[in-house]
Amino acid sequence: MRKQHTANPPAGLGAETGAIQPLVLSDDDRLRIARRSRVGLFRALAAQAFTGMLVVLVAWGVAGKDAGASALVGAAAYFVPNALFALRLLLGYLGPKRPGSLAFFWGEFLKLFAVAGVVVLVAWHWGAWLNWLAFLLGLLGVMKGYVVLLALRRLP
Repeated sequence: MRKQHTANPPAGLGAETGAIQPLVLSDDDRLRIARRSRVGLFRALAAQAFTGMLVVLVAWGVAGKDAGASALVGAAAYFVPNALFALRLLLGYLGPKRPGSLAFFWGEFLKLFAVAGVVVLVAWHWGAWLNWLAFLLGLLGVMKGYVVLLALRRLP
């Protein structure tokens, strides 16, 4: 005999009234969410620093000190603006008013604009000396630092 399933939404989803009820967070819930956000920022920065330094060391070991320096410049071209953006977000959490989504998107836009500016500046000043493969690998190594967190299952 087959058991029939009926569509009963869980309590709290507005099953009685047909409307979705708002989610109410306690102060303790808000503190835990804010702490998890801060820890996630630090983890992401640490993973990016790790992958950047790994690329620098590999480039230096494989192709010499110029390649290592090029990879370091590439890693710093993304890591420094990203760290400043993360610092801005962290300072926003400490203040009385939390940063909103608009502040996040403007910060992300400015960060990417700064990275593009640094890449252009580096190409203009040191284009002849730069090992472009090592530079781009350093840049990409930092950009994809969160892959380390994925591999370790440590995403916030």
